[in-house]
Amino acid sequence: MIRNMKDRGMSNREIARDLGISRNKVSKLLRTTRLANHRQRKRGSKLDPYRDRIRALIDEHNLSAVRILEEIRKMGYHGGYTILKEYCHDLRKDRRIQAVYRYETDPGKQSQVDFGEFGHIDMDGKRRKLYAFSMILGYSRMRYVEFTTDISTENIIRMHLNAFSFYGGFTDTILYDNMKQVVIDRKLKASESRFNPKFMDFAEYYGIVIRLCYPYRPRQRGRSRTQQSM
Repeated sequence: MIRNMKDRGMSNREIARDLGISRNKVSKLLRTTRLANHRQRKRGSKLDPYRDRIRALIDEHNLSAVRILEEIRKMGYHGGYTILKEYCHDLRKDRRIQAVYRYETDPGKQSQVDFGEFGHIDMDGKRRKLYAFSMILGYSRMRYVEFTTDISTENIIRMHLNAFSFYGGFTDTILYDNMKQVVIDRKLKASESRFNPKFMDFAEYYGIVIRLCYPYRPRQRGRSRTQQSM
């Protein structure tokens, strides 16, 4: 990731500021990356022709090393599993670092919503499931929580509005853990997913950009037209 930032023309100072590390640490990591790249180019690797495909399989589909091995063998790969597993581990480590970097956003940029079961409650002589709606700001970590027995899309929207009122605004982007009130049919690629039209109308009205966590990877982690962003 640091090598990519440097290649885009960022200075060591800018990289250090964005990642929250010292400039000395940036310089050391860049030297290590250059040395590793030099050694890799010098000796080559059976993985070289398949690196782009491996990255895509991890970034877009989050496949395991075993599944990736099956895929690239279909493309002609004859190398071993260990070297592939180590390469996948390095890619995932870099991806986790980037995910943390993306989540630590500036004020007003991103929040995250979670919605799940929270035990049971007796109401009107009946035992009902209790659910918790939670919205947390990516920058300040300030959290809004509301409990409900109503899981309808209309009620989810109402709780969003309550959260906006509590915060005094809302963020440009909201990250969701694939809740059915937001996304009806989740695909590996978020762009191919089918969203709940009622919720999309709500998001588009307020100009909010919806982002989805990777499938089965919870806690990965628009601009206001009528209210001031937080």
